Amino acid sequence: MSQLQRIAIAPSQFQQGQILLTKEQQHYLGRVLRLREGDRFIAMDGRGKWWLAQLAGEQAQVLESLLVETELPISITLMVALPKNNGFDEVVRCCTELGVACIAPVLSDRTLLHPSPQKLERWRRIAGEAAEQSERSFVPTILEPVTFNTAVTANQTSHRYICEARGEYPHLNKVLNSISEEIVIATGPEGGWTTQEIENAIAFGFQPVSLGRRILRAVTAPVVALSLITAACEV
Repeated sequence: MSQLQRIAIAPSQFQQGQILLTKEQQHYLGRVLRLREGDRFIAMDGRGKWWLAQLAGEQAQVLESLLVETELPISITLMVALPKNNGFDEVVRCCTELGVACIAPVLSDRTLLHPSPQKLERWRRIAGEAAEQSERSFVPTILEPVTFNTAVTANQTSHRYICEARGEYPHLNKVLNSISEEIVIATGPEGGWTTQEIENAIAFGFQPVSLGRRILRAVTAPVVALSLITAACEV
């Protein structure tokens, strides 16, 4: 089954045992993947459902539902201060592969990038492609960018951490043993969080943590944080 090609579909495309394929999907399956009438592939709706399907012209016949257990046992929300240029593209791609449930881009005091609506569409497309490639059952939610102070007040999860390179804070891997269901973790921009941002986060229940003795780039820190969390919860 793992050798079959996979495509992501919208949940609305699944109707009465059939998958109604878009023109783009028909082109991708037929011209790019070279599938022919009667060939099988896997369709995933990004919300946890997978199907074994058989190509039949402009649609596909669903043959059976598939049980895929690739998700993490906990839900991770990643708050990321937007890095400059296109660095966030790679953050979305890598963290989707690692199992993140939600990515919340934030505008911090030192953020240099102020994205357009087209950027959000691009990030959501990248998340879908990465979920398809890494055989995720779910496509992560990519929220609209908000200010950092707005983001910290919106998350009321009990396990909330903010990564800070400066200061004597416990390493993230020392505080992960008590997490059972949900975690929010924030990583900073180029130049790091401001003192005021750290204080505001602490005031709203975030615990400052370290990712090690070295100074990590804004695009590296989220990947390191996610790697530590997945290593701790998948043993």
